[in-house]
Amino acid sequence: MTTPVYENFINGHFLKNQTGDTFAVKNPATDEVIYHVEIADEFIQNAAIESAKQGFAAWSAMTPIERSRILLKAVAILRERNDELAKVEVLDTGKPWQEAECVDVETGADVIEYFAGLAPAQVGQQQMVGNDFYYTRKEPLGICAGIGAWNYPLQIACWKSGPALAAGNAVIFKPSEETPLGAIKLAEIFIEAGVPAGVFNVVQGAAEVGQWLTANPNIEKVSFTGEVGTGKKVMASAAGSLKDVTMELGGKSPLLVFDDADVSQAVSAAMLGNFYTQGEICTNCTRIYVHKNVYQQFIDELKTRTEQNIIAGDPMDPEVNLGALISKKHQELVLGYIDKGVQEGATLLTGGKALSPASAPNGYFVEPTVFVDCKDDMTIVKEEIFGPVMSVLVFDDEDDVIQRANDTHLGLAAGVFTKDIQRAHRVIHQLQAGICWINSYGNSPAEMPVGGYKQSGIGRENGIETLDHYTQTKSIYVGMSNIESPF
Repeated sequence: MTTPVYENFINGHFLKNQTGDTFAVKNPATDEVIYHVEIADEFIQNAAIESAKQGFAAWSAMTPIERSRILLKAVAILRERNDELAKVEVLDTGKPWQEAECVDVETGADVIEYFAGLAPAQVGQQQMVGNDFYYTRKEPLGICAGIGAWNYPLQIACWKSGPALAAGNAVIFKPSEETPLGAIKLAEIFIEAGVPAGVFNVVQGAAEVGQWLTANPNIEKVSFTGEVGTGKKVMASAAGSLKDVTMELGGKSPLLVFDDADVSQAVSAAMLGNFYTQGEICTNCTRIYVHKNVYQQFIDELKTRTEQNIIAGDPMDPEVNLGALISKKHQELVLGYIDKGVQEGATLLTGGKALSPASAPNGYFVEPTVFVDCKDDMTIVKEEIFGPVMSVLVFDDEDDVIQRANDTHLGLAAGVFTKDIQRAHRVIHQLQAGICWINSYGNSPAEMPVGGYKQSGIGRENGIETLDHYTQTKSIYVGMSNIESPF
């Protein structure tokens, strides 16, 4: 049976490239090629820029309320097609249906809805200056580029397009070559909702297409989600034309469990923050610091629940709650980190091997893995693994654990579990991370800005402030009296 071939989506329709070059996309749960995608060659790239210029002219000329109404139609279509789109995400990413069905599409729609509501609320300022006055306008940047990651393909496309389109920009979006279909589906939905052709374009390919986007002088802003090393390259490339950049990068986030915490709730947070989406989430709390007084209780319950409550298998099975990693290469990378943990002296509490579930024997699965007897200088404690691998460490002093939690060049997320409200805020205010949770973990509503400290990112996504990142301020001075001139 021949697999489908998807073209790039330019100016409101699919456009064939001239080289004929394609790449294959595999289902991570089966190791089977499910479709092919054409690479954005020079012809496609040039067409994307011209398309975005035309789209921007039409879209930016609309009133914010007109843009809002159209975006809300797209939101309605996203919600109507939730199950169809969730299936696309499951087949592309290998994540469980039970996650994609209620999170991936819904949270993407939430963000577009949120920014559609904010679009008409953008206002400038006015101030008297003597007899004269000035006023400011919020104007769109122009053409913005979005570069997505493979763990939440549709959601990330929504997170980047929502504020960009609400502010009146055009977007050229490059999804990960591992998971390219969700962005195409979103592009089709935007056209169906009434977004003018050329406002949201999708170009396909790997690093070389991303490099073209970041270096192109016609593009005013790049929003990138991915790993730290790639983010540095994107930023360096964007600097050549002084582009604005937003970076949502990696993390090695700590979760601090104090001795007065609800231990069962803390275990739930630790499991959610390590095993949800097979551990392929940048905010995951992969360093769990547990107070010595509740350490044994914590690891006992953690071991029992990890071994009894996790079901790996065909991600389309609603009972499955652990899916396949994105690729064979990534599976081997994660297993390599596990081997390194053992070599450096950490103890495997549970897991540690590749999995071959009966319902998905050829998939790229790794057992949910927990290490104990960990030290802060171990590789598994210092480096982002991006798989279902948790490191548990012990502490007994508040100031000491804060220092240990902050001893990293990353600073994406952090969490604290305690029933002491003063301690909760005292500690969280000292943790060097951009997204923090108290007695919770992982929730990321559209209303809340997300982004990292240190090398975990620049700028924010979601929240009110993000809309400003997709606009520029124009100041207009109005003279109300005769000009005083020495000439």
